[in-house]
Amino acid sequence: MNRILATLAATIALSLGACTHDGGTAPLASASPAEPMGAEAIEAPRAKNVILFIGDGMGISTITAARIYAGQKRGQSGEEYVLPFETFDNVALVKTYNTNAQVPDSAGTATAMHSGAKTRIGVLGVGPEAERGDCSPALSHPLPLLGEEVAQRGLALGIVSTARITHATPASVYARSPDRNWESDSSIPEDERGVGCADIASQLVGADWDVALGGGTAAFFGSAQGGRRSEAGADLPGEWAMRTGGTYVEDAAELEAAPTDAPVLGLFSPSHMTYMADRAKGEGADEPTLTDMTAQAIARLDADPDGYYLMVESGRIDHGHHAGQAGYALEEAVEFARAIQHAIDNTDPAETLIMVTADHSHVFTIAGYPRRGNDILGLVVPPEGDISNTEEPIAALDGKPYTTLGYGNGPGAITGEDPRPDPATGVDARQQAAIPLGSETHGGEDVALYAQGPGASEARGVIEQNVIYDIIRKAFGWE
Repeated sequence: MNRILATLAATIALSLGACTHDGGTAPLASASPAEPMGAEAIEAPRAKNVILFIGDGMGISTITAARIYAGQKRGQSGEEYVLPFETFDNVALVKTYNTNAQVPDSAGTATAMHSGAKTRIGVLGVGPEAERGDCSPALSHPLPLLGEEVAQRGLALGIVSTARITHATPASVYARSPDRNWESDSSIPEDERGVGCADIASQLVGADWDVALGGGTAAFFGSAQGGRRSEAGADLPGEWAMRTGGTYVEDAAELEAAPTDAPVLGLFSPSHMTYMADRAKGEGADEPTLTDMTAQAIARLDADPDGYYLMVESGRIDHGHHAGQAGYALEEAVEFARAIQHAIDNTDPAETLIMVTADHSHVFTIAGYPRRGNDILGLVVPPEGDISNTEEPIAALDGKPYTTLGYGNGPGAITGEDPRPDPATGVDARQQAAIPLGSETHGGEDVALYAQGPGASEARGVIEQNVIYDIIRKAFGWE
C-alpha cells in the first residue's frame, strides 16, 4: 500500500510541475518518505520524434472559420465540427511580436520558433542587433538553428511546405540571412555580394537533412530554367544529389518512386505550390498535396532509429488571406487539417510530440449575427426566430447585404465606391475590406498552440513564441 501511495504522490507532483513565465520548469516535489530506499524519481517522458505543424497566417479566426467550413463540406451545420488538433489536451496562447514590430512577419516569427530568440522583422536566423539587408553585422550575430542541432545530434530532419522551400518559414529551419528575400543569388543586392552571406537556396543544398519538399525551382537553377545569376547552367539540385547520393524529384509520381534509404529533395513548382482551390479546377494535378508530402516525410524519417524532427508548413493559408480570398485560405486550412490527421494516425503518441500553431494571424473577421449553419462563405442571414424573422440576407445601412467573413484591409476594399457593390460569395470570392491595400496584412493578436505527446504539458498559459523552441528541446531531453 505504501508503494502505491508513494507512486501516486510522485505522479501528482509531476503533473503539477508548472511552466514558469520564461519557459522553465518548476522543481518537482520530493518523493514520499514512505518510498523505499534506492527508488528513483519519476522522470517526464521524452519524445523520440517531434512534428511542428505551422499554419502560416492561421489565426484563431481562421481556425474557427476553417472548423465551420470543414463541417459544412461534410453536410453539417459546421459550428459543432472538431478539427483534428482541437482534440489535443494542451493549449497555449502565443505572443508573436518581433523585436522591432508589433505586428510580425513570418521570418521573425519562424526564427523565434527555430532559434529560441525573437528578432527583427524580415530576417532569418540572425539576432536583432543586425539591420535587415546588411550582411556583415548579420554574420556577427548568428542564432542557433534547430535544424543544425537535430542533424548534429544524429536525428533525421524533414522540412515540408506548400510555399517555396526557400520561403521564410521553411528557411528558418536551416538558413541564416539578413533578408528573407535573398532566396536566390540574383536577389542579393550588388553591394552585398561577396561579403559572406549565402543565398537561401544554396544554404539548403549545403545543409544536412533527410527530406525537403515544397515549391520554388526558380531559385535553384540558372537562367535556362530558373533565376540564378551565377551561371546559366546552374543546377543546385544536381550538385546536391551528387554530394549526398540523394534523389531529386519534381512531381508526385517521382516522389512516390524515390528510394527510401537516401535523402530526397522535391521541388514541385517554379514558385509556390498550387492552391487547393485551383487544384479542384484541374491545375497542378502532378503536384503532391500537403498530406501526400507529410505522409512521405513521416514514412521516410521514421526509419531513423534515433528519431526525427519534422516541420510542416501550410504556407498558402497566408497567401489566400493576403489576396483577400477567404475561400482559398480555408481550403488550404482544411488540407492542413488532413495532413495533421495523417500524422496523428501514423505516429505513436507515446513517443511523438505533435504541435500545431501559427506564425501570426491576419486581419480576418467573422461577424454579423448569421444564423446557425449559415454558409460561412455566404451572406449574413439572421437567426431563425429572431425578431427580424426573415430568410433574406440582412441589409446594412446602405441597403446592401454583407458577408460573414471580411478583412480589415486589403485588395477587396470598398472605400470610395458609391454605391457599395454587392459582395461576392463562394470559394472564389474576394471578401470586402475596409482599408484599401494591394495586399491584406498580418494581424498582431496572439495565436494558438495545440500539443499532444511527450512534453505537451509545457504548452499552457500565455507564452512568448520563442518558448516553442524550448518546448521542443526539452521534449527531446536536451535540457
